[in-house]
Amino acid sequence: MAVSMSNSNLRPETIAAHSLKAIDETTGSVAPPLYTASTYARDETYTPKLKENYIRGGNPTLWHAEEAVAALEQGVEALLFASGMAAITTLLETVPQGAHVAAPDVMYYGTRDWLKRLEAKGRISLTLFDAANPAALAKALRKGETDLVWIETPLNPTWDVIDIAEAAKAAHQAGAILAVDATASAAVTTQPLTLGADIVFHSATKYLNGHSDVLAGVLVTREANARWKEIASLRTRIGSPLAPFEAWLLIRGLRTLYVRYRQASANAMAIARHFEKHPKIERVLYPGLASHRGHTIAKKQMTDGFGGMLSLLITGDAAEAVKVCTRLKVIVPATSLGGVESLAEHRKTVEGPESPVPDNLIRLSIGIEHADDLIADLEQALG
Repeated sequence: MAVSMSNSNLRPETIAAHSLKAIDETTGSVAPPLYTASTYARDETYTPKLKENYIRGGNPTLWHAEEAVAALEQGVEALLFASGMAAITTLLETVPQGAHVAAPDVMYYGTRDWLKRLEAKGRISLTLFDAANPAALAKALRKGETDLVWIETPLNPTWDVIDIAEAAKAAHQAGAILAVDATASAAVTTQPLTLGADIVFHSATKYLNGHSDVLAGVLVTREANARWKEIASLRTRIGSPLAPFEAWLLIRGLRTLYVRYRQASANAMAIARHFEKHPKIERVLYPGLASHRGHTIAKKQMTDGFGGMLSLLITGDAAEAVKVCTRLKVIVPATSLGGVESLAEHRKTVEGPESPVPDNLIRLSIGIEHADDLIADLEQALG
């Protein structure tokens, strides 16, 4: 028995909860099976029984997880990788030698650093644009030269919001494809492919898995074209598909994606409103607040909550921001995001001295605890 996005009677919440396959056809199990084999036998005519017979090309558990993610994103195919950076670097490997790439100046620092590395090696030319300026992206493009436009929305860690539909229009007019890092928004509230994006990326470690126990990345495509086939081929040759057990854990996480994301969003909104006028907070960065400069766009393309990510600009310097993180008792001072537990991070310390992130910024990943407990913890940490 299997459910499908093509069944118009089923909502995405149902698709996620059943992770496409409600009951295993062979055993009747209501939890999906885990296939750990690295190789698969051929039949009596020496024909592979599966579409791939070696694990570098995938395995049934991996394909199950990919099918589920593709369905939730309304894409035609998905490819899971052993990490988010493995997915990103594989996509960037398809950029032609010397071609132009445009990306925001503030974004996940791992992606920014890799793009700068490619630029320094002469692999690409790179323009980093100010995502807070709606006109900056279009100005950064070079018609006939720009091959890839990479955006995040909301942007880590300012949570500025880029209009995906407008970015897609500008990218396509320049002859480029648009890839969207939607890690912080998830298919619950934003589906970039339906807004014109060509590829959507997630660090599946984060909201898709949601339990801080998987390292994974995923790319989902709107069209299974030649570039997509190259990405799939590179993943096999490099040997970077997600391992079966991690894929199985990801399926487990997807089954609660909608309830987790909605609770985290509600908590984050409560915290943002509580601290928006707080005497020890200079500014709260959260797209759900009307005061946030990206709120209007966020309302348009984030249709089911504004997510669990927000940042606090505290009154004080970097040392004080670090102290606030270490005083927390419920919120964990740790890297990552999107888990059921709340995390706090002094982003400048993590990114290093060259980071454009303000010294007094604390990034919060809000989980599913009771909002009052989280607010009380932040209050006591602020002293």
